[in-house]
Amino acid sequence: MDKITLSGVTAMGNHGVFDFERRDGQPFIVDAVLHLDFAKAAVSDDVSDTAHYGEVADRIRKWITGEPVNLIEALAVRIAEDLLQEFPLSAVDITVHKPQAPIDVEFGDVSVSVHRERQ
Repeated sequence: MDKITLSGVTAMGNHGVFDFERRDGQPFIVDAVLHLDFAKAAVSDDVSDTAHYGEVADRIRKWITGEPVNLIEALAVRIAEDLLQEFPLSAVDITVHKPQAPIDVEFGDVSVSVHRERQ
């Protein structure tokens, strides 16, 4: 299976379980690996025969900036399921990073990843 990798889609969101996270917001970063067959797009050389990664990035940004959820796990699943519905994907891998998570120890990043396949 062929794949498109879109890394580092970044936007401010208000996701989290704490009131200050919902109020103040923080950056979230999403990586997406889109699994699909490039055969038709390779022949036609037409963006409509693939997953337009600009449109994918816009949809991801809308999820980040949209209605808050408590858990980044929920955000990752919602993004994955939405992309499977909207684009000709066989499967998708989504990683949501929360680099400013409210953790009381020094850390570099926290992230969750999901893999979803078309049913």
